[in-house]
Amino acid sequence: MSKRSDQGLERKPWKLLLWTALAGLVFGLIGFGDIFEDWLRVARNSFHMHQASRQIVFVAIDDKALHEIGNWPWQRKIDAQLTDRLTALGAKRIFFDINFSFPSSDRRQDEAFASALDRSGRVTLAARARTGLQGTVINDGPLPMFTRHASVGLISVQYNYQNAAWHLPYALKMGGKLVPSLASAIAGVGGPDGQSFPVDYSIQPSTIPQYSAADVLTGKISAKILAGRDVVVGTATDAVGDQVFVPGYGRGFGSQVHIIGAETLKQGRPLDLGWLPAFVVGLAAAAAMLLRRRLAERWAISTSTFAFLLVAPGFMEARLIFANVTPGLFVLLTVASALGWRRYRTRGLVNQVSNLPNLNALRANRQGRSQALVAARILNYEEIVAALPPNGERHLIDQIVSRLNVGSPGRVLYQGDGGIFAWFEDPRQPFGNHLEALYALFRNPARVAGLSMDLTIAFGVEVGSGRSIHNRLASALVAAEEAAHDGLKWKYHDPETLENASWKLSMLSQLDEAIDRGEVWVAYQPKLDLASRRIVGAEALARWTHPEKGPIAASEFVAAAEQHNRIGKLTDFVLEKAVGAAAEINRRGVDFEMAVNLSARLLADKGFTLRLSALLARHGLAPGHLTLELTETAALTGSGEGLDMITRLRDLGVNIAIDDYGTGLSTLDYLKKIPANEIKIDQSFVKGIVDNRSDRLMVQSTIGLAHSLGRKVVAEGVEHRDILDLLIEMSCDVAQGFAIGRPMSLESLTRRVSSERKRTAA
Repeated sequence: MSKRSDQGLERKPWKLLLWTALAGLVFGLIGFGDIFEDWLRVARNSFHMHQASRQIVFVAIDDKALHEIGNWPWQRKIDAQLTDRLTALGAKRIFFDINFSFPSSDRRQDEAFASALDRSGRVTLAARARTGLQGTVINDGPLPMFTRHASVGLISVQYNYQNAAWHLPYALKMGGKLVPSLASAIAGVGGPDGQSFPVDYSIQPSTIPQYSAADVLTGKISAKILAGRDVVVGTATDAVGDQVFVPGYGRGFGSQVHIIGAETLKQGRPLDLGWLPAFVVGLAAAAAMLLRRRLAERWAISTSTFAFLLVAPGFMEARLIFANVTPGLFVLLTVASALGWRRYRTRGLVNQVSNLPNLNALRANRQGRSQALVAARILNYEEIVAALPPNGERHLIDQIVSRLNVGSPGRVLYQGDGGIFAWFEDPRQPFGNHLEALYALFRNPARVAGLSMDLTIAFGVEVGSGRSIHNRLASALVAAEEAAHDGLKWKYHDPETLENASWKLSMLSQLDEAIDRGEVWVAYQPKLDLASRRIVGAEALARWTHPEKGPIAASEFVAAAEQHNRIGKLTDFVLEKAVGAAAEINRRGVDFEMAVNLSARLLADKGFTLRLSALLARHGLAPGHLTLELTETAALTGSGEGLDMITRLRDLGVNIAIDDYGTGLSTLDYLKKIPANEIKIDQSFVKGIVDNRSDRLMVQSTIGLAHSLGRKVVAEGVEHRDILDLLIEMSCDVAQGFAIGRPMSLESLTRRVSSERKRTAA
């Protein structure tokens, strides 16, 4: 969503950020995302798996050892034999991950093991710790007769819901003495009391050298395998227990976890950043998203930060830097989801072309009830849009908005269909000077896709009347239309026009019914051939006589029907009457052409050519006796399907005229490109040829250019005899206007053509 729309639609964004931050803090403190965090770490480990150092050997009391040596627990003399054998094979140090906290039934067994420990001098025995009211104490520790000859290593581990240990302690202080964990003792890396380190499970357990205790005792293991290496003796069979979950690999045994922990410390001292850094990153990204208003910018921030939080820890963990990212992801996803939901809810309040809030958003703005309402209308908006290439409308709107925001860059603009823009103002501020300055800005043409075009604008103001915003907007639009009609730059709403505003809002819904009831009829304005001085054709013009309001101006209802895409039925009605009238006159032996205005919107109607062909056939009128007039801007849509439609109409035999020539974007290129038979010079130029030298030169040069291209020229707006005489001197082909004849009924036109024919025959 754009900045312009979000200004009006998004409220209290920092409140959202504050609540999300508090929720994220709770999320991180209680470890709510630990399950997802574990999944992410396992996934990241798969991208940087590596082998163990092979300096730590696992001598397993496995199924083979139980089968060959005997059931568990073994006699202490076997433990003594295993100790002597490992010492003789040159083991650097020996670590027993076995419980020696209870005495044997035969004291001689314990004495044999104590003697072996004394002979070796390199053994560490496992102990478990328990924290109580008196501090941390050894709960299951080796017998004192063993600890006199061996060190102690703690195997106490905190397992999670999966029976997996993601952290191992460095050491615990017991009885005033710091006792290392088994992993810390193996690696020879110490740490402070109670502090733990993350285990690097990217070390593959399968790469840890493992041999059966039976093979050691029976002499099948050579000194070459064990010499100079640390040896961990532990259980690795379902019959004994000590089964755990090794993240990323599945079921394993406790000794393997201690060995992987030791391998982690051998790589270096891990750094655990915790969850706060990622939380801060996610919160900063969420704040940046709220500061940006365009959807693309928000999307870029959220996706890039999301990717960073997912990918960056993988590179960090490969260097033993660990961080929990789920609190940061939680904050980021919460804000992104809230903004997405808000955008979804406000989708019906946004113009899909410009991303400006639309008139529904304007009507929903409660704060606007106490403010003045200003409406701006681009009167030729639809004509300009019809001439633009794809995506050109967005560029046009950007230029309009940039001008309307001059002097008030923070203004929230609302956009409606057909070139309507509106905004709220402080009713205590003077409007005149500001609106006149805005009007002056629109005197400069807009440039879109290399085309230069004039924007005709009018402003209307409704200062506040206690009515609904819907009614106030209608009043402001009425004031804008009145300003345009009266040649003013802007106008206040006149309360007496409320009735007229209601009529205009319902006019389109009544137009179709008016056609069916016969209130709409067709008038015909004759066209004079200047060479023969004969009436050779007419232009069919729609007229509406309302039973209560009387005659409705064609400029009012035709333009409204075209802007709101309701022109199809009206055009079909006029064509039906016009083609029938032309056929009737031609059947009397008069070579007579009929012209009908064609809306640019119908150039995209693929069925129009077939309907027109059937209409001509039904009335028996040759296609060459029908001329379809397109405004100059409509003809300029001939850069796609519009040009294809014009070509099909020409192939049908129908004549094409470019209406209102000179008021749009006249270029030699488009004159060559549009396959028109006829050019109608706009009356604004024709009316001034007697007194205005520029208009005279323009008309004369247009006639010469059109003739050189094989086009016929029609001058409209011929209201005086002196204009007619000048057009004859300029070799204009056809004239149309009050000097030739006003729009009239078919009966009047038929009588005039007949009387003129009789006069010519006489």
